[in-house]
Amino acid sequence: MSRIVWSKRLVKLLAFALLIATTCISLGIWQIARLHQTEQYNAAVRSGLSAAPEPVGTLLPDGVDPDTVRYRHAEASGTYDVPHEFVLYGRTQADQAGNHLLTPLVLADGSAIVVDRGWVPLDVDQPGAAAGAPPSGEVNVVGVLFTSEGDPPSSIGNAATTETTLSKIDLARIQSQLPYRVAPLYLLLQRQIPGQSSVLPIPSPLPELSNGPHLDYAIQWFTFATIALVGFLVLALREGKDHPVETDDTRR
Repeated sequence: MSRIVWSKRLVKLLAFALLIATTCISLGIWQIARLHQTEQYNAAVRSGLSAAPEPVGTLLPDGVDPDTVRYRHAEASGTYDVPHEFVLYGRTQADQAGNHLLTPLVLADGSAIVVDRGWVPLDVDQPGAAAGAPPSGEVNVVGVLFTSEGDPPSSIGNAATTETTLSKIDLARIQSQLPYRVAPLYLLLQRQIPGQSSVLPIPSPLPELSNGPHLDYAIQWFTFATIALVGFLVLALREGKDHPVETDDTRR
């Protein structure tokens, strides 16, 4: 019967195997946590999208926590403020590189909500470009509310410089360049009346909901941990077989 014969080399191998196993288990647990976060996000999005559209003013009254209405369908009527439009650069759609156009929609009370009107090709890289011009006059829009990709909006019109090309939908930066208050969430446009006079911009689809590869990665990490421990055990038993412990019978 094989048994483990401990040596300095074997102790070092055990420490190394335990280090590998502990690291892999920690990474597996982290992937499980990421999976749970993704599942919670997907559940929140599905819950919000399942509700019927409501007016922006109803969903976002003064003092409301914006997180309670994110991913909700919302509708609003107002006028696009094209002179204060922003270009969101570096956004891909249907495997095509391009930009998005972010245009404040000024509401009846003088406030506004930033509308992500959709995708345009890379050569449409200036605010107010004719290729992506919105309808003039009052429009009715329906879309989905999303949180700022930067900080929430705060101070009105106190920016030292004007920056109309953005790398993310940062409502705080946008708010600092506008002379009116903007909503704490932005609207990802889904449909609009009247529609665009041209094909651009193309409204963006909603984010695809999936659990991602987190479970597969977790299983891989746990498998690596098992391999490290089992591999050490096999090696240790093999060394014990090759170097048996001396007994009274073997010493005679």
